[in-house]
Amino acid sequence: MFDIGFGELLLVGLVALLVLGPERLPAAARTAGQWMGKAKRMAQAIQLQVEEEVGANQLQQSLQSPLLLEKEQALRQGIVTTAPAAATPVPLGPSKP
Repeated sequence: MFDIGFGELLLVGLVALLVLGPERLPAAARTAGQWMGKAKRMAQAIQLQVEEEVGANQLQQSLQSPLLLEKEQALRQGIVTTAPAAATPVPLGPSKP
């Protein structure tokens, strides 16, 4: 991600040791790790939300395709034109002789 090699990491660690001292370095490293974890989780959450939005938009666009709209209209017209005028009730229970 940052393309940091072992040499650069060692140099940063030595500078941090000189600046913070051996007493405060573990607490500072722990805090930095926590902040990095929070930043990583936040970035993943944002990426997931963006992917969901893009997927929802693609799905909505595919549902608005002209071919699907034509088929939907034909199906609706077929249902309306073939519906019986008056439906006769059908008994639900067992028939008695």
